[in-house]
Amino acid sequence: MAPWIHTINKHQILLCFRRKYSSSATLLEYPPVVYGGNRTSIEPRLLLSNPKILRGLTLGETKAAHALLLKTCVIYSNIYTANNLIDAYSECSRMDYAFKLFDEMPMWNVVAWNLIITGSNKNFLYEDSWRVFCRMHNVGVDMDEFTYSSILSTCAALEHVARAMQVHGLVTKNGFSLNEYVRAAMIIFFAKCSKVGDALMVLYDVHCDHVVCWNAVVSGAVKNKENWVALDVFAQMCRHSSLIPNASTLMSALTACAAAEELEIGQIVHGRVIKIGAEGDVFVGSAVLNLYAKCGVMFDAIKQFKLMPIRNVVSWTTVISGFVQKGDSGSAFQVLTEMQRVGEEINSFTVSSVLSACAIPDMFEEALQIHCWALKIGLYSDPAVKASLINTYSKVGSVNLSEIVFAETQDLRQVSVYTNMISAFAQCRNYEKTIILLREMIRTGTTLDKYGISSILSIMDSLTLGRQVHGYALKLGLVAEVSVGCSILIMYSKCGNLEESLKAFEQLETKDSAAWTSMIIGLVENGCPDKAIKLFKKMGLEESIPDEKSLAAVLNACSYLPCSKLGREIHGFALQCGFSEGRFINEALMNMYSKCGDLSSAKSVCLMMPFKDEVSWSSLISGFCQKGHVEEALRLFHHYHLYNMSVDAFTISSILRALASSSNSNVGTQLHSYTIKVGSESDSSIGSSLILMYSKCGNIGDCDKVFEQMKGPDLVCWTTMITSYAHHGKGHEALQLFERMKRSKIKPDAVTFSAVLSACSHAGLVEEGYSHLNAMMREYGIEPGPKHYACMVCLLGRAGRFNEAEGFIANMPIKPGIFVWETLLASCKVHGNHELGKIAAEKIMELGPSDAITYVSVSNLYAEAREWERALEIRGWVGGSGVRKDVGWSFVR
Repeated sequence: MAPWIHTINKHQILLCFRRKYSSSATLLEYPPVVYGGNRTSIEPRLLLSNPKILRGLTLGETKAAHALLLKTCVIYSNIYTANNLIDAYSECSRMDYAFKLFDEMPMWNVVAWNLIITGSNKNFLYEDSWRVFCRMHNVGVDMDEFTYSSILSTCAALEHVARAMQVHGLVTKNGFSLNEYVRAAMIIFFAKCSKVGDALMVLYDVHCDHVVCWNAVVSGAVKNKENWVALDVFAQMCRHSSLIPNASTLMSALTACAAAEELEIGQIVHGRVIKIGAEGDVFVGSAVLNLYAKCGVMFDAIKQFKLMPIRNVVSWTTVISGFVQKGDSGSAFQVLTEMQRVGEEINSFTVSSVLSACAIPDMFEEALQIHCWALKIGLYSDPAVKASLINTYSKVGSVNLSEIVFAETQDLRQVSVYTNMISAFAQCRNYEKTIILLREMIRTGTTLDKYGISSILSIMDSLTLGRQVHGYALKLGLVAEVSVGCSILIMYSKCGNLEESLKAFEQLETKDSAAWTSMIIGLVENGCPDKAIKLFKKMGLEESIPDEKSLAAVLNACSYLPCSKLGREIHGFALQCGFSEGRFINEALMNMYSKCGDLSSAKSVCLMMPFKDEVSWSSLISGFCQKGHVEEALRLFHHYHLYNMSVDAFTISSILRALASSSNSNVGTQLHSYTIKVGSESDSSIGSSLILMYSKCGNIGDCDKVFEQMKGPDLVCWTTMITSYAHHGKGHEALQLFERMKRSKIKPDAVTFSAVLSACSHAGLVEEGYSHLNAMMREYGIEPGPKHYACMVCLLGRAGRFNEAEGFIANMPIKPGIFVWETLLASCKVHGNHELGKIAAEKIMELGPSDAITYVSVSNLYAEAREWERALEIRGWVGGSGVRKDVGWSFVR
């Protein structure tokens, strides 16, 4: 201490000090500094002799201490004291004072520079940190490991790769590359900037025993959605005896398991949580809860929730989201009610989760109630709640209410709000409003992010509008993003433009599993299963690891070909990769085996599934129905019914159609009774199947009853009923029903017109047939196909107007197919017109018939014309052409 201080009375110093800083003097006498839990008062002499007490002061106390140190001039002679004062100002978030003090210091050491950089980082002044570092470099200060680690943290916060690489160069040049602090900072930087590979290179370069470094890689991989990389690094940590994963490590590992829906590994991590006693940590507990909720194991999720010593809004919301994901809206509302009862705070994420539970048509009233509740608790103005309301109302079919919510968001036009409103318009195919809103969004300066662009493109089925959004994404420079590129190729696939879809796929710089899967699905849906399989093989050559969804997609391609050999190979690969219990893969396997005719394998897959839902049972039953195995399908249906599962309309329709083929009306009537019992008789698909079944069984009266009892039959039902009338020779009734259908504003399609022309044929209504054929193109824009022309030939042939039929065939705008000539041949046989019949027969033989019946029909015609040699010759072709004639049989019930 300076000698002149002893000559001045300390009370005089404090008196002068109080006059200038009267508001701070009292604080100086009794500042709230805590050491070991005891509060001690600071005297000026103590402040001057021990600058460490500057730590933990308030801003007022720090300024008062600064004034005293200026008064005593100690600040200019003791750099240690000045550094502590800089640190105190940074702790008080007043870096302007810290910078001013720093500039007034007569000299700086590396600690002072480091404190300024660290303080700027603490107060989020990252650009200031970088400027100080550049100034430090320019004046030639010898930097230490703390300088480099701090500035690397700055680069990580800014996600500025170029600057970090410059710092890395200095680190290597100055010999700090092996320093633990610097290496940890480099790892954290690479992890934060989604460069997990570079982070791993630094980590593995030299053996590291610091848990912080390993944690940075694990959390960085999770952030970058490289969940399996995160779990691999976590497994390596567990194998090192010197590395003990802490709560942060376990939380990241659990998050990775939840994101990958890897329940088994997650349970192992949970076991480690219990072993080290970290289950009491609220963050770790929430991560365990999130794991079970994301994996759909709600029993274990609730168990974990009840064991948590502290339950916050995050844990409550996680449980609600888990039930919503499972489709259990009732349980989600029960949890919300309990949450309100215990007085837990409710935030916007809670409301958004509950609104997601209401996004089904049957829960419109509940959606309105949540809307009112959000208004009541003051969360209606939150952008996340607004976006969820818009999405929910659009999902329940009330886009007008979505528009009202959007209109009430004038001061809060967030990207998510815009995205959901544009998506709502696109989903209901209101493309005009979609374009208008997109233009308004651009005009107001709101820019869609990659998530918004992806969301809109993924539901787009308009090529014109999709191209405009694609152009907008190009303008924003977002097409290089994997999610956006993937959505672009999905959009083009949906619109049937495979060329553009493949082009978008090839332009992706990085192709993840989702991109490969989307392209394979697009090829399958557009009728190119062979190309889909080739792409899957290319995926393997490029060392991209297929996941469950990509395997399911290529299995669907195998079912379209069909190709059971490749399907079995993929089944084996799925078993090897541990996907045998996955829902997607098992449903695809059942579908593939059913389509390939291997029903026993399909049944084995179904029975081995750990969780059998309605979809799996329906797929298996439909497979047996399609192959004509009605009795086995009925046994499975009975077995399915014993599980007390709700039977969907698709399953019942499949069985009814199979019964129609077998003409088994007794079982069909029982199944009809069952549909009435469960209240699904008004379903359009079931109604059309019942009409078809009764029609095939010859009971046109019951067809009438089923049709008349339907509430608003769709096009398929009308068409099935018209066809039934036609097949039963009730041509006039069929045409009357067709007129009634048109009055009901139901627009006919090509299949409907086939039924109408068939009715005209059965009733001998030639002029009406011509009228309906001409109306197809003129009134409805439907181009007549081979089946329609064949119906007209049948109509003219039945009426005995053979010259007209011959002229009609000659003037057809399309080349007559074998079906047209077979129809003419059948009419010639009925009316004994052997000359024209022989012309039709020769045309048939030129085109090459594919079944034995046609050969027999042609042979019989020549036999009737007494051309026995020609008849025998054609009979002999049946064996030589590889076509097998089935043995005739009769069946009497």
